[in-house]
Amino acid sequence: MTIANGSKMNHEVRRSDHTTIRYTASGPVGGPTLALIHGWACHRGDFDAIIDHLPADFRVLAIDLAEHGESRSTRDVWTMEEFAHDVAAVLEAESVAGCVVAGHSLGGAVAVEVGRLLPDIVTHVIALDGLHYLSLFPALSKEQTDAMLHLFREDFAGGVRGLVEGGSPAGTDPALREAYFQKMVAVRQPAGLHSIEGLIRWDMDAALHETKQPITVFAIRDLASPEALHRYGDRFDIVLVELGSHHFPAEAPEETAKLLAAVVSPSSPQ
Repeated sequence: MTIANGSKMNHEVRRSDHTTIRYTASGPVGGPTLALIHGWACHRGDFDAIIDHLPADFRVLAIDLAEHGESRSTRDVWTMEEFAHDVAAVLEAESVAGCVVAGHSLGGAVAVEVGRLLPDIVTHVIALDGLHYLSLFPALSKEQTDAMLHLFREDFAGGVRGLVEGGSPAGTDPALREAYFQKMVAVRQPAGLHSIEGLIRWDMDAALHETKQPITVFAIRDLASPEALHRYGDRFDIVLVELGSHHFPAEAPEETAKLLAAVVSPSSPQ
């Protein structure tokens, strides 16, 4: 299915009997290709303003992961690896031969898995304030995992509130924090709970061992710990930015577009 929306075209691809993925394509076929993956409890529309600021010759694919945005699924598996297959289905439908994959938050974990899944297609992985949170990565102990999952199972709203507060540097507008909370707490269930569990259980170090592409992490300075920079500084190109909160792609779309464009096509005018 294809639906026109100005210069953007909305499509869907059916992975199997259990999952239909909706995505938006813009820009010329054959241009430098950028796949965009939203964060947990978010959707592809979060990238609309960014896309408007990207070079006109870019081919941009903004994807709704299963049970986020307009994508739907009845599957039983909600791992980062399974989300990567959502993205891979779009790249296959679009006959993409080479692309950069960028993900925000949980989307950064999915982007790593897409790189691992498609080593001959993905040329670079970008995480937008993702991968550097030591409260999630590397793999948690069983005790840590159980404690975090217990919080979300017993008080889902409280768990979401904690995520939003943890991603809000000092000075973040309280109204903005509340807007993020209301958006994320309304994630479709039970997939919302299952997918946050999938992220908590993800073993990033193991995934990185099999991910050969270069990885660039754009991290909010006030949210990046020295311990994380030390641990992963030799594996990621970590670029500290001051563009707002954990949700800076939505708060600073023009600046985010410039960061992305510089990786996708370093010679493109900024």
